[in-house]
Amino acid sequence: MIDGIRKVLDEKDSLREEALKITREIVRLSGDSIKALHRGEKELAQWRIKEVRKRVEELNEKLQLHPDLYFTGYVQNAHQEFVEAVLFYSYITGSEFPSPEELGVPEANYLLGIGDFIGELRRHFLLLLMDGRIEDARRVYETMSEVYEELMSLEYPKGLVNIRQKQDQARYIIERTLEDLTRAKLTKSLEEKLNNALKK
Repeated sequence: MIDGIRKVLDEKDSLREEALKITREIVRLSGDSIKALHRGEKELAQWRIKEVRKRVEELNEKLQLHPDLYFTGYVQNAHQEFVEAVLFYSYITGSEFPSPEELGVPEANYLLGIGDFIGELRRHFLLLLMDGRIEDARRVYETMSEVYEELMSLEYPKGLVNIRQKQDQARYIIERTLEDLTRAKLTKSLEEKLNNALKK
């Protein structure tokens, strides 16, 4: 009996190590694709996401018969990073947002990725503000608000999906973003008034 248990657990431990390696690659490639998008390198980002998709499919295949390994924190985190990268790529390129089924991830992990997506939109928003593109930044804020409202409409227990944490983070991000946008608009208005006064 012990020998049989040892054999099963040895195989599972080996599979777990393989899964950990794949999830690390998913996280790294997802992060690389997001960085590429912020630099305006859409083709590179697209290639990275294709590579991530392959890793996600490989992970799903390896853990298909092992739900005890599939529904773990490290797999969930990898899925979140993947969803965040794909949603951000879709937003930047004006593509339709893919569904959880199309990405091959559980619905709960997809929702958590949406929460991270809001944070990435804020970074994009700040980069636009730094470039003086206030109107473009405003449109990003509007998208953030729409996603936030949808996210806030979900009420589930933590045991099913820990969405409350993402909602709290999103609320804080939205509030800060609105403050930044308001401040930028006021500053621009004052600059315009000052310039007009100097011209006169």
